[in-house]
Amino acid sequence: MDDTPTPPVPSTLEVDDTVFETSHTGKFARRTRYVPPDPRKVLSFITGLVREVRVKPGQRVRRGDHLLVLEAMKMENDISSPADGTIKAVLAVPGKMVTKGQVLIEFE
Repeated sequence: MDDTPTPPVPSTLEVDDTVFETSHTGKFARRTRYVPPDPRKVLSFITGLVREVRVKPGQRVRRGDHLLVLEAMKMENDISSPADGTIKAVLAVPGKMVTKGQVLIEFE
């Protein structure tokens, strides 16, 4: 990534008939945009080791059903289904490490 400073982007803001001049930094211009989470995907909330997968593709689950066990920092975290649905794909593999934000399970 290029760390060359970019000039601020000037803009104006008017409040009660007073015009204020503002500028954004280059860092602000290069920021990553917010992407809303996909409700059909279960993501890892922390880096850890997949201990156990309790579902398989095609299986119907209800909200709160246990999907898998993720171990992080010597603690086992039971990952539950956020909604009712059918499992489309299980991307988590027992014994493998996952990173924060990695897709573990996809719903149809």
